[in-house]
Amino acid sequence: MSLVKQVIQNADEELRYLTPSEIRLFQNFCKSGERRIRIASILASHEQDLVQKGSQRFWQRCPVTPSNSGNPRKTASCQRDQGWYVRLVAYCVLAGNEQPLMEIGTLGMKEMYISLGIPLANWVEAVRCLKEEAIALLGDDASEVTPYFDHIIQTLATPGAPYLMNNGTSEY
Repeated sequence: MSLVKQVIQNADEELRYLTPSEIRLFQNFCKSGERRIRIASILASHEQDLVQKGSQRFWQRCPVTPSNSGNPRKTASCQRDQGWYVRLVAYCVLAGNEQPLMEIGTLGMKEMYISLGIPLANWVEAVRCLKEEAIALLGDDASEVTPYFDHIIQTLATPGAPYLMNNGTSEY
């Protein structure tokens, strides 16, 4: 849900007109529209590169993983999911909030990884690597994507879970 839809829905549920501060929110949202579209376009056009570089960074940190085992199917499925997260971040940038992450299903992905026995700590690390690559790509615009990557990381993080196995290996 975009910021616009959310503000209108809240006002409508309270049976009132928009407040002056809500109208200013709309003005700021519109003013930032070109920037948000540009950032989302950069993410879309560089998705493959972000995933490739993010994977390389992840494999440097955690080299013994199925996604780095030479099995093309495992590598492809992991990189497919990484691309999906980049796409979700682009949707959030366009919407101006994290609603697409919540609606499309980071919690569902977390449950799927758990059911498949994939260590969440490794997915958290993989998303951190994607975030680092996106920050490097976007430079001054990185502040637009950072909260959304952080939301994914926080959703996937399991309290008390080991970060990575002591020997630097993982199941991801």
